[in-house]
Amino acid sequence: MSAPFISVRSNVQQLRRKLSMTARDQLPFATAQALTAVAKIVQTGETEQLRNKLKNPSPFTRNSVGMRGARKSNQEAMVFIKDQAARYLAPYETGGEHVLNGRALLNPKDIKKNAYGQLSRGTLARLKARPDIFIGKVKTKRGIVNGVWQRPVDPRRVTLLTGKRKKLRGLNEVMDDKRGHLKLLIRFGDALPVETHLGYHELAAALVNRHFNREMGRALAKALASGR
Repeated sequence: MSAPFISVRSNVQQLRRKLSMTARDQLPFATAQALTAVAKIVQTGETEQLRNKLKNPSPFTRNSVGMRGARKSNQEAMVFIKDQAARYLAPYETGGEHVLNGRALLNPKDIKKNAYGQLSRGTLARLKARPDIFIGKVKTKRGIVNGVWQRPVDPRRVTLLTGKRKKLRGLNEVMDDKRGHLKLLIRFGDALPVETHLGYHELAAALVNRHFNREMGRALAKALASGR
């Protein structure tokens, strides 16, 4: 996700013209302090935006907004989305389709999900290792469905074991009439268009415009008081 460059150079130049020579000496330090303070405000705002706009985001996503402060020798602060999260969050800002971890969208059906409505890490690999699971296409009344399927098993006649020779749990047991049906655990689908817009760039610009002059005034007052 590309970061917009928001300049406050004109704000600083206007302030500089109003300052005495002594106060101007403190301007680089004060500017760095103000930029860092505003960057922290933007970081907090963007984090809240993720929580409000996305449906039950995971802790990894909620903590994906990073910040790098300015220095006296480098009058630039940066707020950014960390690389791994930026890859799948980019369509929420620029539009497009959801970014898939694999070749298909995994749509959990009759399977346990984590607290964030997602498959836990390693779920697909664990399912592949089960003897009662297969992955493929099945012809149904509604058409061909591609996904992860669980075969029906009659535990009174068959005992399935794990790789560690333990009794397999979570079976798709046949009914009393000894008729069983395939159970769709995960459906594979194509990437869908992203409908939510984060407004990451717009929020950053609004927060900088709203808070920079105030933070600059505070930072300059502290710098003058300490004589930095």
